[in-house]
Amino acid sequence: MSGKRILLIAGDFVEDYEVMVPFQTLQTVGHEVDAVCPEKEAGETCKTAIHDFRGDQTYMESRGHNFEVNATMAEVDPADYDALVVPGGRAPEYLRTYDAVLDAVRHFFEAEKPVASLCHGPQILAAADVLEGYEMTSYPAVQAEVEAAGCSWVDGVVRDRNLVTGQAWPDHPEWLAEFLDMLGTDVDHSETIAAADD
Repeated sequence: MSGKRILLIAGDFVEDYEVMVPFQTLQTVGHEVDAVCPEKEAGETCKTAIHDFRGDQTYMESRGHNFEVNATMAEVDPADYDALVVPGGRAPEYLRTYDAVLDAVRHFFEAEKPVASLCHGPQILAAADVLEGYEMTSYPAVQAEVEAAGCSWVDGVVRDRNLVTGQAWPDHPEWLAEFLDMLGTDVDHSETIAAADD
C-alpha cells in the first residue's frame, strides 16, 4: 500500500480526540496528513475542546490541548490530496463561514474522493451544499441541520459512496476502520505480533 495524502481541516476548539486520534492514526499506518486551519500558518496551534458524555442531556466541555497545524491553508491545493478529514467540536460552526473551507470540501465531493467527517463536522458539509441524496450520520443535535441539507440521517457509523460519518469520538474504531478501508489501507498485524513473540 502506498500512503495517501490527506487534508484535515481544524480550527480553534476542534474536539480534542476527534482531531488528535485521526491525525495520529492515519500517520501511523503510513499516510501523510496535512492539518490546516484558516488564518493560521504551519507551526501555529489550535486550542482543542474535550467533550465528555456523563449522562447529561448534552456533552460536557473542558479545555483540551494545543493542536499544531503542520501546513498553511492558504498554500494548499485540495487537488493535491487524495482524501479529506473533517472533525467535530465547536470549530465547524465558524469554519463553515470561510469560502476556502467550503471550496475545499466541494472539491473532494466533486472529484468523488474519500471524505471522513465526525460529530459536528457535517455542519461544514451542509454549508458546502454537498449532502443531497447521501445517507449519513452526525452528532444527534446536528440531525435537523444536515437533513435540511438533503441527506437521510441514520443512527450509527455510515458509509455511503465517498463519505463515511460517525456521531462522536466513541465511534472512532468503526469510523476509522471504514475510512481506512475506503483508502485501501491494509494493516498487517502479523509482523508486529511475530516481532513481539521473538
